[in-house]
Order: sequence, then structure tokens, then C-alpha cells
Amino acid sequence: MKFFPVIAVILFFTFGAAAQMTNDLSGAEIQGCRLAQKILEQWPAENSTNTGVLEIHNSQIQEKIPLTCETAVTATNWQSIYTASWTNKVEMLLVVHATGQSNTYFYETNGLNKVPFAPASSQKLSGAKLTAPFANSDFSVADLGLEFFHWPEQKILKKELHRSRGCAVLESTNPNPAPKGYSRVVSWIDEATLGIVEAYAYGADGKLLKDFEPKDFKKIHGQWQVQTLVMENVQTGSRSRLEFDLKEK
Repeated sequence: MKFFPVIAVILFFTFGAAAQMTNDLSGAEIQGCRLAQKILEQWPAENSTNTGVLEIHNSQIQEKIPLTCETAVTATNWQSIYTASWTNKVEMLLVVHATGQSNTYFYETNGLNKVPFAPASSQKLSGAKLTAPFANSDFSVADLGLEFFHWPEQKILKKELHRSRGCAVLESTNPNPAPKGYSRVVSWIDEATLGIVEAYAYGADGKLLKDFEPKDFKKIHGQWQVQTLVMENVQTGSRSRLEFDLKEK
């Protein structure tokens, strides 16, 4: 069950890499670092474009927004562009992934007309801005880049069956969470495919904040891809569902 290209192609660790794996780390921490690194080293095989719908349900919004995820693979990195097409504007987010480097995020709003993304003229996002919601949904900017795999503290808690899959339970800890960010994420990683089966995100106060669950897997050209992603804010009851129209080319 690959997590490409949904959320991070949709749906990566710059630990400074093996140098960080010293004798000061426990066996569970070393295994966690290695697992996160393996996840980050996965690149999509080819360029692709997937269209879908982002549904937002909360006390203030009941909305369906057309969304496109484009993936581009270059010699030095791979990029994902998320485009949400509102009735009165277009929001675009570019996430640049490169091996051994942190993700880079660019955001822009182009009015009613979608144009080629121009990072030089767009807003570069970092720090607390990565916790902002994309398109008013429960998916934050950092969620779309799977930023928690880049955090320096990774640890395998245990291995167990989860949703009928053999999983490694990976705890990713953020030593300096933003006020609206995550302090840690506990994710169930399918050991056979390295795909995320489910993930719990905890707020800066240590309380459970979000439940992220990929659903409805579909086999495309012999590879499993995620067709539906659900992000629920368990504190507010808000829920966002991202469903892609996956088709054979």
C-alpha cells in the first residue's frame, strides 16, 4: 500500500543522517531513525496527476472543493503541487522533497485562474506557518509533506497488527512544537509496503489532536495507491475527506 502520490505524493529525515545514530541512542531509537529514513527515501517512479475532491465538514463549513495533486520527478528532487479550486480563488501549495534535505514549501493564491507555479514569486513557508490549514481543511501544510518523518527523534514502540496489517508502531517526537503544531505523532507503518495505515497526532499540550486514516486502496498498474484520506480533529469534531479519482492510464 504505497502512499504515492497522495499526501506527499499523495501521501518524508534529515537526521544528519547516520551520524546521528550514535551509541547514545537506544535500539528502539536507532530502528525508528532507520525506518523514517527508509520512508523518506521512497520516490515516485514517474510524473503523475490525480484529480479529486476535498470535503470539509465542521460546525461552520460543509463544502466540497475540487483538488488536483501533480507529481513531478527530477534528477535532484521530486515535487508535489496541490491545487484547491474554490469558486472565488485558487490555492496552490508546492512541496519539494530531496534526499538528505528538509522539505521546502511554497504557497500562493492565484485568483480565479490557475497558472504555472512560480516559486520565486510565491510565499515560502516555514516554522509555525507549516501548521496552517490548507484550503481551510483539517490537513495542515506540514501534513501534506509528512513533515513529522523529518523530526530528529524517532522511536519504534512495538510491532502489532493494525487494520489487519503487520505494522511497526513509530513514534515521531517534535522537540520544539509550535503552539498549534504537533508534539508527537504515533503512526502505524505497514512493514511490507512502508505505507501509513493510521496515525495519531498530539498537540503541543500533549493531548490527542488528530486522527489520520488512509482508506479505500486501489491497485493501479500493479501498485496499491490510496484513494481516500480522512483527517479528523478529535478535539473540535471537524473532519476532512480527500478522495482521488484513481484511474489506469
